[in-house]
Amino acid sequence: MAEDRGQFSSKLGFILAAAGSAVGLGNMVAFPVMASKNGGAAFLLVYLVFIVLLCYPVMMSEIAMGRRTQRNPVGAFTEIAGGNSLWRWAGKLAILTPFMIAVFYLVITVWLVVYLGQLVTGHLDYLATDVAFDEVVSSPSLFVYLLLLMALIFVILLGGVKGGIERLARVLMPSLVVMLLALMTFVLTLDNALAGVRYYLIPDFSKLNGSVINSALSHAFFSLSLGMGILITYGSYFSKRDNIASATRLVAVADTGIAFFAGMLIIPAIFVFDPGTNTEDLSTSSVSLIFSFLPKIFVLMQATFGYVGASVFATLFFTLVFFAALTSLVSIIEIPIAYLIDEWGFSRKKAVTFQAAALLLLVTPATMSLGMSESLTAFTNYAGVSKSVFDVISDVFYETILPFGGFLVCMFCAYRWKFSGLSEELAQGDENYRGSFLEKYINFSLGTVIPVILFLVFLNTVALKYFAYNLFGV
Repeated sequence: MAEDRGQFSSKLGFILAAAGSAVGLGNMVAFPVMASKNGGAAFLLVYLVFIVLLCYPVMMSEIAMGRRTQRNPVGAFTEIAGGNSLWRWAGKLAILTPFMIAVFYLVITVWLVVYLGQLVTGHLDYLATDVAFDEVVSSPSLFVYLLLLMALIFVILLGGVKGGIERLARVLMPSLVVMLLALMTFVLTLDNALAGVRYYLIPDFSKLNGSVINSALSHAFFSLSLGMGILITYGSYFSKRDNIASATRLVAVADTGIAFFAGMLIIPAIFVFDPGTNTEDLSTSSVSLIFSFLPKIFVLMQATFGYVGASVFATLFFTLVFFAALTSLVSIIEIPIAYLIDEWGFSRKKAVTFQAAALLLLVTPATMSLGMSESLTAFTNYAGVSKSVFDVISDVFYETILPFGGFLVCMFCAYRWKFSGLSEELAQGDENYRGSFLEKYINFSLGTVIPVILFLVFLNTVALKYFAYNLFGV
């Protein structure tokens, strides 16, 4: 069984894999625009405060739970709780959540593959039209790309922890960083780029309000893969000899750094190639910005670099986003696979096959709900808005459940595992942890401030998403 589960070969392997799980569409697109619309540097400062004071302790706790038990979320909650208690259901929620988020992510990643295919065959001008996105997402040919994408993902997962997940992260994460920095450097050399930098980095504290602060916390929490069982599972592959606190810091720095530099690419590029754009009107949705707005920006580049140059730039950018989505997908899908191996006694091959079949069963209606099937497209209605199957999956599992999952982790570590058990695990590989300020802060915050804030974020998300009411005002 231990051979099936595997282990990361080194601390670096863990950091790259965990960072790969955290870096996704939100980092590459939603974060930059969210920051630019909500006070620029003021939003960034609030975001960083939340990363350090709230997210970091939760990250350490999840990793510690996984390493302590060497099991998936269900096994981790159950073993530490001392048997088949109600806490086992918290673990099951942490299995269901990434499974459903994988459905959502697979659909979007298939669109990225289609867009990349259009770009390399010279159809950038088509992608910039108003009808392109609707035609792409409603085309039955999507299923061909879906099967190819799933084949790639599950071949990687068949390689296991070292041969699949870690090997992918070791290749794609450095490649993503190099491509991002190269594109950013290029854009910053162009005329009017500094106007975008100023817009992005000069703080405007007048835009900060309760809603913006709530958004900053929500995005910080989602971005770091908290509340969905990923870090518990990855912690179970983490060596007892390594320092959890330092590894967690590096993961948080990598995730936040990539989000920041993505902003230094996207916002200046908008100012360079379409100075008349009103950034206040930009959607913070990764979907609408990537697939509807950015191709129009890339087309404008041809005035300076020609059609081929604009197409090359667009291809590089979409490849960058695809890398981010692929590393996230592999990480997310590994969680239920680890559960099948640990709790059901499956071999890795059988667990991967079972997971592939289950995902295909749910990805199919989600893919069809963007125009192929009227009943799936107008699946339900809440908060006065018609929702597709895809929308429901996104709203429930990508935006609502995660803070509640984090809340459960805090309550479990503080009041069921107890701080003595948590501190004992965190002290392994870190001889300076006992008695440190970090230990005192984690023991205080996990049982008081952090769970209260996360529960309020969860309640506000429910009120906003399903009843169109913001508990924190406008």
